[in-house]
Amino acid sequence: MEFDNLLEVPLPPDEAWKVLLDIQRIATCIPGAELTEVVDAQTYKGKVAVRIGPVAMSLVGQARLEAIDFENHRARVKAQGADPKGRGSTDSVIEFRLEPAGTGTRVLIHSDVKLTGSIAQYGRGSGMIQSVASQLIGQFGEALKAQITQSGSGKEPVPAKPISGLTVLGKAAWDSITQPSRKPPPES
Repeated sequence: MEFDNLLEVPLPPDEAWKVLLDIQRIATCIPGAELTEVVDAQTYKGKVAVRIGPVAMSLVGQARLEAIDFENHRARVKAQGADPKGRGSTDSVIEFRLEPAGTGTRVLIHSDVKLTGSIAQYGRGSGMIQSVASQLIGQFGEALKAQITQSGSGKEPVPAKPISGLTVLGKAAWDSITQPSRKPPPES
């Protein structure tokens, strides 16, 4: 499934680009994620823990920056992960591009996500996966903004809290009922 999301960063595009490509720095902003290994400058291994109601799931895998266009502030990331207990896996391609937005930057994100196994069953409801992704990107954006503010003040950055699956799925279910048709943000 494919969907689009939007993120605002309180930095000009050139600075936001440097921050977003610093995977070790932004990994702490991804809810429930832990960077476990830096394979090389483009390849990273990690895990993401998600709790969905009574079920705790962990995806272990890797992400690779496949294409980076420094001049136009565009990048493509390929990510793969699997639950060690065999309950599901994900294979994703995420493309993002930056554009100026006032004194900050707008990050336009396009995701193509393929889910298998039990993990796919959690998102069967109309718009469930898109809503969950939107909430996670929102949580990432808030953590990133806090980190940018804290780094400017000399304080140690605080890692993002783990994903609260019950809250996320409850909100996603509500969104799928109240907002049945979602339109992606317009391309510029």
